[in-house]
Amino acid sequence: MKNIFKIFLIGVIGSLIVSCEGDDEKLVLSNTSKGSLSSDKASVVLNETIADQAAVTFTYTNPTFSPNVAFTNSVELAVAGSDFKPSVIQDVPMDQNTFSLTHLQLNNILASLNVAPNTAKPIEVRLKSSLNSATFYYSNVITVNITGYTPNPDLIYPKINVPGGYAGAAGYADWDPGNSPNLFSPGKNDKYRGFIYVTSPNSEYKFTINQDWAGDKGDDGTFTGKLVESGEQNIKAVTGGTYYINVDWAANTYSSIIANFGIIGDATPTGWASDTDFVYNPATKTFVINSIALSSSGIFKFRANDDWGMKFQPASADETLVSGTAIQTYLSSEGTVSGDPNYKVGVPGNYKIELDLHNSAYYKLTLTKL
Repeated sequence: MKNIFKIFLIGVIGSLIVSCEGDDEKLVLSNTSKGSLSSDKASVVLNETIADQAAVTFTYTNPTFSPNVAFTNSVELAVAGSDFKPSVIQDVPMDQNTFSLTHLQLNNILASLNVAPNTAKPIEVRLKSSLNSATFYYSNVITVNITGYTPNPDLIYPKINVPGGYAGAAGYADWDPGNSPNLFSPGKNDKYRGFIYVTSPNSEYKFTINQDWAGDKGDDGTFTGKLVESGEQNIKAVTGGTYYINVDWAANTYSSIIANFGIIGDATPTGWASDTDFVYNPATKTFVINSIALSSSGIFKFRANDDWGMKFQPASADETLVSGTAIQTYLSSEGTVSGDPNYKVGVPGNYKIELDLHNSAYYKLTLTKL
């Protein structure tokens, strides 16, 4: 009896093995048709002024499988000829057969692919259908020539406004939140900073957001750096000059210090003994030294209040300035400077110097040989 039972059990197990092998054969997945992708443009020049609008619209069809299986779609973009290494992935909705990428999205994709702005670049695009983290099916590859742009820091960083009675003389409009100097947030958080220029002592100002009076803030009346929205008082600039202002909008605090800048260094006529000061130009809203002799054998820096507490310095690649070429410059007190770099010119002569401080996320310096 025991032997008969063993023979029966072996037979049952054998039949199960054959059945499983048959099931495995039935579960072989077949990609019965590939996905397809097309676009409404063969080339596009991206435009920051319409950054949120669609730049290119794609039409796609899903791949089909037998048996039917669940999958997700994305679109993969890469520089033509790179074999999609590296690439950028964008998710694609599953409930429609078209999708668009905006000017901003495509410009960010170009930046991720290390594509230089203002030059047309062929970008390959394909539909990527994913069954799991390791199984992918691809559509045909299309090419779109895309020209990117250099982002305008005035448009991509949050800002608050500084309307006041000083603004008209600085090239803006008095007490107009929509036409006043701004403080920007380089960290894209609630912390804002920047410069205003005041001509008259006791000039007053406040802080607004969204270029409107709604939600404006002023001093709480103690003039100890505390902001309130209700019952606020105007803040006063005690003397004329350039002010460096920091505002923590969420914490309702602010600080304001005088910061009048000049150039100093052994490349200048007065060497390290004294500074040559900038003059504010309300027409251009920049700080200017209209003419100064600079030697190519020396160096120079830009500092505030004839002191070293605040100074503008270059990135290491920009230490030697080229006439007429604007570069980003950095304020040491903001923690954006590595080491102690200096400026210099490669060609001696008289120069016009222009310092543009209107956006604290991108201070700009231009030297032009006269």
